[in-house]
This record gives sequence, C-alpha cells and structure tokens, in this order.
Amino acid sequence: MTAPAHVLVFRPLIRILRERGDEVEITARDYAQTLELLELHGIEAEVFGSHGGRSRIGKARSLTSRLGALRRWAKGRNFDAGLAHGSHELTITARRLGFPSSTTFDYEFAWLQHQLGCRAATYVVVPDAIPPERLQPYGVRPPKLRQYAGLKEEYYLSDFEPDRSVLHALGLDGERTLVVVRTPPDVSLYHRRSNPLFPQMLEHLGRQEDVQVVVLPRTKEQGAYVRSLELPAVVVPDRAVDAQSLIALSDLVLSAGGTMNREAAALGVPVYTTFGGRLGGVDEELIRQGRLVPITDPRALAVGMRDSAERPRIRRDPAELLDLLLPT
Repeated sequence: MTAPAHVLVFRPLIRILRERGDEVEITARDYAQTLELLELHGIEAEVFGSHGGRSRIGKARSLTSRLGALRRWAKGRNFDAGLAHGSHELTITARRLGFPSSTTFDYEFAWLQHQLGCRAATYVVVPDAIPPERLQPYGVRPPKLRQYAGLKEEYYLSDFEPDRSVLHALGLDGERTLVVVRTPPDVSLYHRRSNPLFPQMLEHLGRQEDVQVVVLPRTKEQGAYVRSLELPAVVVPDRAVDAQSLIALSDLVLSAGGTMNREAAALGVPVYTTFGGRLGGVDEELIRQGRLVPITDPRALAVGMRDSAERPRIRRDPAELLDLLLPT
C-alpha cells in the first residue's frame, strides 16, 4: 500500500482471500493518509519508509531504502504471490526472490513508475479503457496484459453504502450545497507543473454563503496552505475521513487527481476535473460518457443541490478483479 487509494482497492480483495483461508501479509509506506486509512479499515500492515518528496534524488533514495527493507522482510517467507497497485518495490522484490507478482493501475502515463513496476511484474491488470498500445513501451503485451471492464471503483465500492455520520463529524449543514474538493498531486513526477486553476476554483467556491466546501488534502503542507487562505465556506479535516461517504452525500465533486474523480463517477455524483497532466484512457472514456467534465473556468461550475434521483450505480464483483490479479 503506497498511497491512500490502494487501501480501498485491496480491502475487499483481502477479505475474500482470508475468508477462503489464504494467508495475507500487508506492507505499506507512510504517505498522505495511507496509514490512517489502514487503521480506519482495521487492516494491519508492516510499514517501510515514506514518500521521497518532489525531487528525483529524494524519490530514488527512498526507493532504494524501501527495496532493501522489503527484500529483507520478504526473504524466506515462501510467498506464493505478490499483489500491488503500482508499487514497483513489490514487483521488483518478488522478481528478485523468485515468486510471481501482479500490479494494477488505471493511469498509464506515470512513465518511470511503470517502466520499473511493469517490467518486473508477471501480470499487469488494467481497465479495458486503456488502449493496449499505450502499455507496450513498458514491455506489457499479452499474456502479461490482463484487462477488466469498467472502473476499479465499481469493484471495490460494490458493497458500499454511505454513512451520514461523516456529515455530523465535520459539522456540516445539510441545508447548504456540499462540494468535495481534492487537491492536485503536487508530489507526483507526472504532474510537475503547478496547477493555477485549483486555487482559482477554491477562491470561487470558498466565499459563497450557500455552499460548504470540504477540501481533502494529500499532504499536511497542502492542508496548511488551504487553511491559510481563511475562506469562510471551506472545511479541512484534521485527519483521514470516510471520503467515499462524503462523496456519495455531496452535491458536487471537484478533483485535481484521479481516484476521487472515478469514485464520484461510480457513485453517480457530478464531478469536474482540473487535472493538469495528460489525461489517461479511463478519464477520456468517462468524459466521452459524460460522467466526468473537464473545466478551465470557475464560472462554468454548475453549483447547486443535487437532484435526489441518483444516476444508477454499476456494482461489479471484486472476486473477478482478484482472479485477474492472482497468477494462474
């Protein structure tokens, strides 16, 4: 588990494996809300290292340190398989120790990450919205390539129902329009340029009297920055919250990232993207379907209470995703 979204993806898969009697060991790195979400979902993990920050040198040092720690921990434990969500440390370690591994992701343009992780993996499992030719530069072709229908969020949210207590915990007013905002992935190598649109959107929303804006930052630094703006309509949680319930109960989602966009789409909530990097195949498909709206001007935001008649949700069986990940 190297990022918060990975906890959500693997939660149902871990449950299925353990219910059928398999032994599952979990590792994680200390990044953003990853460890808090593991605790929130009652998942124990061995923690190795943290994020390397913005610089390539910092990332390389962190990678080297985590690779060494993970190999020492895994050696001699006789694993039958390793499963990862874009964690090149896991697939590299599995290859060095001689057991099969699978990695999954849904954004194809994280070039360095995929050059390392995909080449070391036995199988690469991605949505069928990603054109296969985009994965060939990473050495991914059938039979290594395995694809699934729809969004990964439609699998891990299949058993999800929102918990309204999250609104009370954050002191939110049910009579006002609720907007959930996700900050840009500033520490990611594929998103190195600043995103000036994001603070414009925040300023536009944060001063509206009939709106409540919950900003979910990726890092403590981002949280401190948003708080420093002192926007009257903005709430920044102090720790990880039940973001999926918050999204499901919101009227609108505005995200500069990826996973939260797709969670909103899977839950039938209107969602706008301010993502500043190159759009991947999944987002391209969601835009074609009208389930995701790219935006470049704050004035184009359609802010208001959402119609209670939700779009129908698509629920997919997470066991199907697990079958693709497990070596055969």
